[in-house]
Formats: sequence, structure tokens, C-alpha cells
Amino acid sequence: MRLNLTVATRDGTEFVRRVEAESGQKVADCYQCGKCTAGCPVTFAMDLMPHQVVRLLQLGLGDEILESKTIWLCSTCATCTTRCPRNIDLARLMDTLRSTARSAGRTKAGKGIAQFNEVFLDSVRRYGRAHELGIGLRYNLKTGKLFKDSDLARGWFLRGRLKVAVPKIRGVAEIDRIFNEIKRMEGGK
Repeated sequence: MRLNLTVATRDGTEFVRRVEAESGQKVADCYQCGKCTAGCPVTFAMDLMPHQVVRLLQLGLGDEILESKTIWLCSTCATCTTRCPRNIDLARLMDTLRSTARSAGRTKAGKGIAQFNEVFLDSVRRYGRAHELGIGLRYNLKTGKLFKDSDLARGWFLRGRLKVAVPKIRGVAEIDRIFNEIKRMEGGK
């Protein structure tokens, strides 16, 4: 029995070329061994397994990938990358797919995750580090759940785990320069 696979469209082929160029990865090198999926600590929550994302990419099915929660759930721990016998940096590929989805306004599948990503990166850009209290408050405001996890915050405050003041690091200007360079490379988005 033969599988009836959809032939990649012209747009799909262009999508693959763009993702490969931006990530520096050649998806055709993947032979679907599944080691990336076997090592991933987040597959329990994914709707597509990591090797399936690569396979869909090989087929030029970008819409299916960009509508998936998987690209937003990837923690970029790089376990998949270290296990890949073909040296494909799947974590970098997932970063590229998230960036592509964000640029295309395709963040519905990972809405809360995309919002958290935005708040987290803004904290790093502003302070040179993650400010947990600020991240939590801004995320809760963005999602409309102002008091979510507030019961946990009280205990963290009492134990000194949450700081009101934001300790800055040296080199914040360099971090800002890096963010600006990334923004320039992404076309000013």
C-alpha cells in the first residue's frame, strides 16, 4: 500500500527554503529516526512530535506547522539537537519556526506561550535578566488573569524568592544592541 503524500506547493517549497536559510539547517538531511522525539522532555504536551514537524517541513506543509502548539511548547533545551545523528539543530529550527509564526501573525495555537515569550524577552531586554515578579505581573495583565498564581507569590515573597527591586547586570546596553540587531535582521518587525 502506497501513502498518498501531498506534493509540496510552490509556496510550500519557498517556505522550506526560507526556514532553511534562516535556521541554517537542511531538513532534507533528516531520515526520521525519531531520536529527537524520544529525547524530548515536552512531547507529553505536544500535538506534533518533533520528528513530525521536520517531516511536515520536508513536505512543505508550513500551515500545519504554524498552526501547531508544538513550536510554542519547545523549551529549546537542545536535547533533540544533541541526539540527532544527522547534526540537525532542531532547537534552532523550532526558534526559526516560532519567529516565522510570530512574523506572520500565526500565534493563535500558542497564544499564552507567545505572550509569555514576549513578556520574558522584554524583561531580558530591559534588565539584562529575567525579573520574575515583573514577568508574572505583566503576563497576568496580558492574559486578563490578574490574580492567577497570587497565592503562590505570597509564599515566594515570604521566603525572599521574589524581589520587588530589579537588580540590573553590567552590559545591558550590549543586550539591547543584540536585540536591535535581531530586530534589524528580522526586517524591523
